[in-house]
Amino acid sequence: MCLLITLMLLGPRFAILVWWPVDPVRWEAAFASFWVPFLGFLVVPWTTLTYVAVAPTGVVAGFDWFWLSIALVTDLASLSGGAYRSRVRLPRYAR
Repeated sequence: MCLLITLMLLGPRFAILVWWPVDPVRWEAAFASFWVPFLGFLVVPWTTLTYVAVAPTGVVAGFDWFWLSIALVTDLASLSGGAYRSRVRLPRYAR
């Protein structure tokens, strides 16, 4: 568990790259195909990591939804935060 937390602090994509080969049974139980976690790796890595952590059997119930929502908000914030900050670099969008 300490290794997982250390990997998550280094970055979610790095944690996925290390955790997937170390514990492939958990990843196969959480996802039916290769493409869903691969797309999660590219687009929403925190949500993918959280889903594997809270739903090892592929079933999400109870308080797991809270953790998944926090991860999704984190992913959406990381995707949208740079666009707002970068708008001042483009003269036609600056106000």
